Amino acid sequence: MSAGAGVEDLLRELAPRVLAALVRHRGNFETAEDAVQEALLRAATRWPRDGLPDRPDAWLVTVASRRMTDLLRSEAAGRRREEAAAARVPADALVAPPADAGAAGDDTLALLLLCCHPSLTPASQVALTLRAVGGLTTAEIARAFLVPEATMAQRIGRAKQRVRAAGARFAMPPPAERAGRMRSVLHVLYLVFNEGYTASSGPDLQRADLTGEAIRLARAMRGLLPGDGEVAGLLALMLLTDARRPARTGPGGGLVPLAEQDRGLWDRAAIAEGTALVARSLAGGRAGPYQVQAAIAAVHAEAGRPEDTDWPQIAALYRLLEGLDPSPVVTLNRAVAVAMARGPREGLAVLGTVEEELAGHHRLHAVRAHLLEMAGEGGAAREEFRVAARLTVSLPEQRYLRARASRLGG
Repeated sequence: MSAGAGVEDLLRELAPRVLAALVRHRGNFETAEDAVQEALLRAATRWPRDGLPDRPDAWLVTVASRRMTDLLRSEAAGRRREEAAAARVPADALVAPPADAGAAGDDTLALLLLCCHPSLTPASQVALTLRAVGGLTTAEIARAFLVPEATMAQRIGRAKQRVRAAGARFAMPPPAERAGRMRSVLHVLYLVFNEGYTASSGPDLQRADLTGEAIRLARAMRGLLPGDGEVAGLLALMLLTDARRPARTGPGGGLVPLAEQDRGLWDRAAIAEGTALVARSLAGGRAGPYQVQAAIAAVHAEAGRPEDTDWPQIAALYRLLEGLDPSPVVTLNRAVAVAMARGPREGLAVLGTVEEELAGHHRLHAVRAHLLEMAGEGGAAREEFRVAARLTVSLPEQRYLRARASRLGG
């Protein structure tokens, strides 16, 4: 690993702790977050050249605290009281001692919950989490989601303003709110992973930077909440799914479907870790949606060949998932499993129950095309593949769907 890569990893690890230190002692999340980002940028420039300081966390807090003072000084006179109060707090006092892992963990969890405040949209929660907790710059987040940097800066700025307007505090929410907020955190990490695993638009099918960041944050959550089955389930789901990433694209970047992947390329270490996590979490009691999804991924991972896949078990697990977290996408996936277990006609019948809800979604047409092809209706399948190709904005998916249509005589 290069020195630059090591510094980058360290900064991502320290970012939430430094931000939490500033917000805990000085308040003003919006200004603190801006100050920390500037400190991270300065460290990314200086540390690879000059070497690491003795206390990297204290160095970052000192630089960020000074920058925060500068930012506050330029704001309205009424805000100067914060500056005067902050001047009485030594920078070293803002940093929890390295041995105080519990306090640092509580701060990271509180910061995640703050970034996933219910006043924010899911898109804003994702952006703010990647910036504040993940330590990514605005430019990095903008590149990941294929939007201009100015657009992403506005989105993040509005999110911080909304958090402030909602009167959110840097503290653990009361017990009555905690479960709902935790669901938001897990959902945000799930969204980040999914965007990385199958990019919603653009020239690349996958974005390893986003999947890697989602897994890193899920590991951090697992460290903070080792007894939470759904946290373990989400991490297991990510590991088991990401294990297939090396086999999902061909030499030219084209999409390789699951049934055609070279399973020798799958990451066996990730599969072993994910499978063990699933087994332990399911042994702990009633399963949640992420645990069930992880169990489905584990069944796929255990099949040495496509024909060895236990499709009846997968169909049953999707039925269980529908009861826990019903959605048309879950039913669409169950339709595929039913078709593989009991035949394409039964799968098409299940698919028919969500046609209205998924109208205009390319995945509906892609799945219908696949099931029609299985049923021997090549002409109808070809037209559905064409419709799906027109509806998706992912270039690799477009190429794949058009190729399937051409193979059927298109």
